[in-house]
Amino acid sequence: MASLRILVAEGNESAMRARTKARFGATPGERYAEEIRIAFPGAVVDLVAPADDERTIATLGDYDGVAITGSALNAYHDTPVVRRQVEFARSVFDSGVNFFGSCWGLQMAVMAAGGTVERNARGREVAYARNLWLTDAGRSHSMHAGRAPAFDAPAIHGDHVTGLPADAIVTATNAVSEVQAAEIRHVGGTFWGTQYHPEFSIGDIADIIARYGQTLVDEGNFDDLAQLEAYVADIRRLEAEPSLQSVAWRLGIAPEVISREARMTEISNWLAHCAAGVEKKAALA
Repeated sequence: MASLRILVAEGNESAMRARTKARFGATPGERYAEEIRIAFPGAVVDLVAPADDERTIATLGDYDGVAITGSALNAYHDTPVVRRQVEFARSVFDSGVNFFGSCWGLQMAVMAAGGTVERNARGREVAYARNLWLTDAGRSHSMHAGRAPAFDAPAIHGDHVTGLPADAIVTATNAVSEVQAAEIRHVGGTFWGTQYHPEFSIGDIADIIARYGQTLVDEGNFDDLAQLEAYVADIRRLEAEPSLQSVAWRLGIAPEVISREARMTEISNWLAHCAAGVEKKAALA
């Protein structure tokens, strides 16, 4: 069987990617690609940065799936870096290639298909999306196969989907954002995606909290930077020793966030869906 070929689109522009890599050793796209390779050994994963590149990606048909990462940008800002990514998402829909996105990726697919994204008046969802639950559609959707009806997941976002495109279904929700996961059908393509981040490890969560720093203090998530730094240190202890129940219990971190297999549920299911498509094409050839 041919190798599964996945294209990961970086959601951030070059300056942000460079800062993230300098501080944490990898860009979001590189981390996303790493998690895909672990979840699906043998997959060939390439990276592209549509935020920086106005050219149409002419080789989308060479891939079995396209995934878009998170981003520090805001989907409702009408800037070239956002417009290029919305156009990229439209081109993925047009290609008919299997399509997935986390957080920003969901928002780009929504915008490309005619929906809306706005600032969340309820505030930022930080580190974890708590008390997510599958809708009736979600409980039977292949994207969530293996998920419990209610769960927590890694997350960081201050924006969310406020208007779905015409042919879309919500598959997961919670009290912070009505659209926590969705399927969108548009022109020739189908998108699966989440507002939360299945690809984020415990270490990624620590990095994110450290990167936001004073912003999270100002927003009331921590009393001061010392408290934030202690929280980050605890998460890093849990990263080094995932069975450290005292830290997981005290911080309220659910097992499905700590376990790579559990937290990667939606991406792993999407990769299996992509692979099934490859097998079907091979059988018909």
